[in-house]
Amino acid sequence: MKIALTGGSGRIGLSIAAQALRHGHSVVSIDRTPPADFKEQENLRFVLADIGEYEQLLSAFEGCDALIHMAAIPAPGRHPDHTIHNNNVVGSYNALRAAVEHGIMRICQASSVNAIGLSYSRAPRFDYFPVDEEHPNYSEEPYSLSKWICEQQADSFARRYEGIRIASLRFHWVVPDRATAAGPFGIADETIAKHLWAYTRFEAAARASLQSLDAAFEGHEVFYIVAPDTTIDVPSLELATRFFPGVPVRGDLSGYRSFFSTGKAERLLGWKHDDGHTLIG
Repeated sequence: MKIALTGGSGRIGLSIAAQALRHGHSVVSIDRTPPADFKEQENLRFVLADIGEYEQLLSAFEGCDALIHMAAIPAPGRHPDHTIHNNNVVGSYNALRAAVEHGIMRICQASSVNAIGLSYSRAPRFDYFPVDEEHPNYSEEPYSLSKWICEQQADSFARRYEGIRIASLRFHWVVPDRATAAGPFGIADETIAKHLWAYTRFEAAARASLQSLDAAFEGHEVFYIVAPDTTIDVPSLELATRFFPGVPVRGDLSGYRSFFSTGKAERLLGWKHDDGHTLIG
């Protein structure tokens, strides 16, 4: 399979490219800047392009069989609000439209747990735990709004193009391992509680991206791609009672289990995070 990969110079993009090559795929890595120490290989080519420039993406996707769209501004704070929103929304539309122009029907795009409002909200609102793909949207700031709109755009493409398959993957803070995540997020306080003590490993995010291209669903589906445990060695039920009193617990929060459900990804993608944290109960 020849995969067009936007955001190929980013940390998730590099992990996806490496896994794809190990599985015998060919990758066209697309980014505004080349990765450090990039060396073109037989099955790896780099294309300089901006997701805001439709014609550049149209040219870059030529001859590809699938698209993994990872390019985006990954969080608020470093850019003006309108820049974050417009970059992510327009970039996603351009990538989806350029893909279908080439007949690419297998598509994966990066979303975020923040698509429903979460880490960057003034006060995140949860209707129940663990959070799953049916949870209502309460987004209120430009980053979460941009990710929500990207998912809605994917819905519209699925309605228009028969046979298309788009997976929007809701990652949380993507890091090399739990220890890295536990550094800043292994604290029981109000600020960290907004993040729900969650994380995703690079390797697991990359594997989900590739597995989504071969999954058996049709149309557009959203998936939480999050580790099954938290970043903190405090039982999850204790955290829920302390920081979110009154929020119903509908599923299993025993031990140190995540506040997010990945059951849908396990069922439809055959994906598991493969966590090695021994404290999970």
